[in-house]
Amino acid sequence: MSAFEIVGGKRLKGELIPQGAKNEALQILSAVLLTPEKITITNVPDIVDVNKLIDLLRDLGVKVEKIGQEAFTFQADEVDLDFINSSAFKKKGAALRGSIMIVGPLLTRFGKGYIPKPGGDKIGRRRLDTHFIGFEKLGAKFIYDAENEFYKVESPRLQGAYMLLDEASVTGTANIVMAASMAQGRTTIYNAACEPYLQQLCKMLNRMGAKISGIGSNLLVIDGVDYLGGTEHRMLPDMIEVGSFIGLAAMTQSEITIKNVAYDELGIIPDTFRRLGIQLERRGDDIFVPAQEKYEIDTFIDGSILTISDAIWPGFTPDLLSIVLVVATQAKGSVLIHQKMFESRLFFVDKLIDMGAQIILCDPHRATVIGLGREHHLRGVTMTSPDIRAGVSLLIAALSAQGKSTIHNIEQIDRGYQRIDERLRALGAEIVRKD
Repeated sequence: MSAFEIVGGKRLKGELIPQGAKNEALQILSAVLLTPEKITITNVPDIVDVNKLIDLLRDLGVKVEKIGQEAFTFQADEVDLDFINSSAFKKKGAALRGSIMIVGPLLTRFGKGYIPKPGGDKIGRRRLDTHFIGFEKLGAKFIYDAENEFYKVESPRLQGAYMLLDEASVTGTANIVMAASMAQGRTTIYNAACEPYLQQLCKMLNRMGAKISGIGSNLLVIDGVDYLGGTEHRMLPDMIEVGSFIGLAAMTQSEITIKNVAYDELGIIPDTFRRLGIQLERRGDDIFVPAQEKYEIDTFIDGSILTISDAIWPGFTPDLLSIVLVVATQAKGSVLIHQKMFESRLFFVDKLIDMGAQIILCDPHRATVIGLGREHHLRGVTMTSPDIRAGVSLLIAALSAQGKSTIHNIEQIDRGYQRIDERLRALGAEIVRKD
């Protein structure tokens, strides 16, 4: 197990380039299984979860070649279907939440898709019903081995269908879209997720020969085709990193420029941070965050306390609520953070309370933050990262705190942020990785 040792209270300065989008990568990489032709993908983030998926693809017989920094080619012309029955597959698949994304491509191309119950963050229930109900509507037979926690779907040829998703699941929509891309006939998906990452997947599939319309809306229509070919694809910058860096700048009173953010794909993220009082300026496709002594939380028009909650796109992404919560601890004013999706994601606030933050955890989904307005600094403590986003939130808190902090279980942070300690040191942060 590794840990970060951080001496906080230092102002940072410089430029940061966000990595490729983690949540997009897990979909795009799985899509290479849809064709025997070569696919080139660039801006691939060098993070644990993505590298585990690439390793899993190799084990499935996909030819993987690294052709440059964060650039790969993939060719799935000799897929080893026997591997999905092996104990090695069950072990590796269970260690990665994103492994569920390979089921749709395997099912539609080879007639069967298997996966062990995936792992991932300990942030509450993350059910898979949407995926498998969608596959069943396309005509697949679903088998769940409860004793071994192993899922199977099988069908000699999927049939297009109309479906109204029970939730606008991003991964569920992506998996069903990939399965439907080579189903026979037309598939209509209502209440589909429409995040930029899903739009990216649909555009890539169309370049491969798929026929998908309604991209960017919650009503997708897919006319199945018999064959998909190769293509090239570049991933978007990670919007969660962009938001994390905005929060980092505000908490540490730093002047930071975030480069090449794909600003038009960020939705309401910039304005949500502005409502916390953070000054940020769009400069072309960059975001400039000036050093700011203080920032004050906005209120609603009637003067009531601001509420920031997560919502399906184009609402505010749940992955940034942990960052918003931390940033609010040093603002002037109060805010209610409402995390609707996962019932365990706010439990990391006890670490912030240990650091001196004033937070009332109302219930598993809501926390009220009473900002300290920099009248009192957070203090360094020893803590453990429970998940990716909470881990980075605690890291930002530690960088702003007085004294030394230690964060254990940073493997969680490495799952979603590439070489974060090196990138922060380049800005002047005092952070050391200890094994």
